[in-house]
Amino acid sequence: MTLRIQEVREIFMVAYILSILAAVGAVALTALVFRRVKRAGEDRDPNGPSAAHAGAMLSAMFLLVFAIAIIVPWTTADAARLNTHAESQSAVDAYWAAGALPGTAGQEVRMALRDYVAFVIKDEWPLMAGGKMDPVGAARMDELRGRVTALPVSGDDEEDAKSTVIEHIRGISTARAQRTADASATPPDGLLFLTVFTGALVIVFPFLAGARPRGLAMLPLVAMAGLVGFGIFLTWDIQHAFAGPLAVGPEAFRGALEEFVRIAGGM
Repeated sequence: MTLRIQEVREIFMVAYILSILAAVGAVALTALVFRRVKRAGEDRDPNGPSAAHAGAMLSAMFLLVFAIAIIVPWTTADAARLNTHAESQSAVDAYWAAGALPGTAGQEVRMALRDYVAFVIKDEWPLMAGGKMDPVGAARMDELRGRVTALPVSGDDEEDAKSTVIEHIRGISTARAQRTADASATPPDGLLFLTVFTGALVIVFPFLAGARPRGLAMLPLVAMAGLVGFGIFLTWDIQHAFAGPLAVGPEAFRGALEEFVRIAGGM
């Protein structure tokens, strides 16, 4: 499966390169054809129609790529934040439902849930900043589900409590799988490169078009270059949902621990 994904990425990369070469070739061919038309005049003015059109299109392309580079990580972080609340709420619901299990099973399940949530906060969250997950967490959930599934019960009430706990544990596992995907999610391949490339073109375009600004005319260009550089750094800094300025924190799981204490105290 991984090999297949890599092959698809390579195919798309080749397609991107060919599309760029085709566009450049179309411009070169058009320029050659119109050069042969006697009525066509040369355009060497930095303020001429060629430079104005190219500058506007480069700016639009940079803004498009920059917007995508910002929106994709932002939406991923928002979805990851909502998912952490779903996972922690499933843990709280399972903790509530475990109180109806027979014998000491309820206390054992509650202890396992407390240990799992504490493990996620203390041990797993630092790993997620690097896009990794600790397999111990998934193993704990599998072991807990198997333990509850094998629990002998009698009567409809105990059977309903068992089914409810299993359902909430399944919800934890589902949300955990999504958290794993969120931790490893990154913007599309080549997006950061396109952001840097188009940003650099926007900065140097006036010089490529023949303009030679001096004195105070350089100030707007310097300001623009600084802002573009900051924007490009921002797109790099927010690539991961659990690291950087948009990092999702474990607040939802800390809230779950507080709920565990409140529930246990009220029993």
